[in-house]
Amino acid sequence: QVQLVESGGGLVQDGGSLLLSCVFPGRAAWRSYGMGWFRQAPGKEREFVAGIGWNPELRYYVTSVKGRFTISRDNVKNTMYLQMNNLKPEDTAVYYCAADEQYSGLNLMSRANFWGQGTQVTVSE
Repeated sequence: QVQLVESGGGLVQDGGSLLLSCVFPGRAAWRSYGMGWFRQAPGKEREFVAGIGWNPELRYYVTSVKGRFTISRDNVKNTMYLQMNNLKPEDTAVYYCAADEQYSGLNLMSRANFWGQGTQVTVSE
């Protein structure tokens, strides 16, 4: 079974930074998959945060994180990243990485074939 493995979550203060990583399978086909980050806060539905296409120049962010978060990928290291700066308490959630072979990176990721297990991000006031 395919696994995406996230890491990098933790506890930071308001205004702090974290770098999340997501390792994906090393098979060549995965380099053509679009990937993204979702998050789910307690009592809320899972929401899309940012996405990146097989072409790393194609990236999409939701308004609430634009200018603070940066998504990137390194196909040599089989890793996707989410650099989160100027974190706010409302960013507190479990963050999941996801992948879909049809996602382009031009808009919201509406579906995903593969998911990671999640990593907790907590931002204190």
